[in-house]
Amino acid sequence: MSTALLQSTYFGPVQWYQKLYRYDSILIEQHDTYQKQTFRNRCVIATANGLQALTVPVEAPGERCAMKEVRISDHNQWRRVHWNALQSAYSESPFFEYYQDDIRPFFEKKYDYLIDFNEAIRQKICELIDIEPKVEYTEEFISSTPSTIADYREVIHSKHPQPDADFTPKRYWQVFERKHGFQPNLSILDLLFNMGTESVFYL
Repeated sequence: MSTALLQSTYFGPVQWYQKLYRYDSILIEQHDTYQKQTFRNRCVIATANGLQALTVPVEAPGERCAMKEVRISDHNQWRRVHWNALQSAYSESPFFEYYQDDIRPFFEKKYDYLIDFNEAIRQKICELIDIEPKVEYTEEFISSTPSTIADYREVIHSKHPQPDADFTPKRYWQVFERKHGFQPNLSILDLLFNMGTESVFYL
C-alpha cells in the first residue's frame, strides 16, 4: 500500500492532485512550521498578462507557528480580488460557467483557519474531478519518513520545486496558450476550468 506525505495547499497545483489520485492513501502534514510564499496559501493561474499568484493573507504567525494554527486575515478584500481574477482569467474557458457555482462559495464564506479552508477546497475539487482519495492528517510532525511513505512536502514547492520522477506535465488546452505558450503545473483550477470532466485523465 503506497502513501504520500503532502503539505496542505490552497487550490494546489496539478502535481499535488496527481498524488491524491495515484497513491492508495494520503497524509497531509498539519504540524509543520508555516512558511510564507508556498502553496499553503498561494496558487498560480494563467491570465492574459501571464502567470499570476493569488495569495491568501494570514494573520502574522508567531515564530515556528504550526500550519494548523494559522489564521486567515480579512486584509485587502482578498476574496473579492481572487474571485475577480479567476473570472477575468477563465470566463472564456470551456468549463468556467459550469463550475463557477461550486467554486464561488469559497470566496463568500469566511474560514478562521487556513488548514480548514484548504481542506474544504480539497474535498470539493476531488468531488468535481471525481477522485476519492483516502486522506488523513498527521497527529504530530513527521521529521523522518519510513521507506513506505513518499515525502513530497518539499518536492512540490512554489519557489524551489525539487525533481519528481513521477510527474511529467502533460499539455492540455489553455485559454492564453497562443499568447504565452503552455504553462505547466498551474493551480488545479486551470485544469478544471479548461478540461472539465476530462481533468482526471491528466492526473
